[in-house]
Amino acid sequence: MRLDYVLYIVAIICFIITGGVAYAATQQQLWIVIPAVVGLAFIGIGYTQRPKEETITQMAVAPPPPPLTTAKTEVTQVKQEIKMEEKKIEPSPVIEIKPATHELLEVKGIKDKRALQLKAIGINTVEELAKASATDLATKLKIAPYFTGKWIENAKQIVEKS
Repeated sequence: MRLDYVLYIVAIICFIITGGVAYAATQQQLWIVIPAVVGLAFIGIGYTQRPKEETITQMAVAPPPPPLTTAKTEVTQVKQEIKMEEKKIEPSPVIEIKPATHELLEVKGIKDKRALQLKAIGINTVEELAKASATDLATKLKIAPYFTGKWIENAKQIVEKS
């Protein structure tokens, strides 16, 4: 049995008691009001305990993709491969080797969303985070300095290890 039905039944019993008390003793008005108020309270509680309506949502199904293999695409792929083979390989320019940079996601407590927020304010690497000020960072991100202090400590540990 649902809970709201039980509460409605208790409310009806309270109203019956109210009627009986009102019929028996007209001088005791307080005993008439109390069961009536309790009955109204049980009706209100029963109303809040009723089951909620369930909404049914339908998902749209995407149509299947068209077939990818055709004779024309195979011919164009072969032509592209031939063109790539004909190109001469030139020596690449000298590449400057930079020190290893770490991703912000390596810092404990920083997930994808927070990493995007840090990049938005100009902190792109763990090294930059290790050099940042906890209070300045906290005010820019509108969070507690406790968290930014922990991130900076973890970033310093990562930088020291590498």
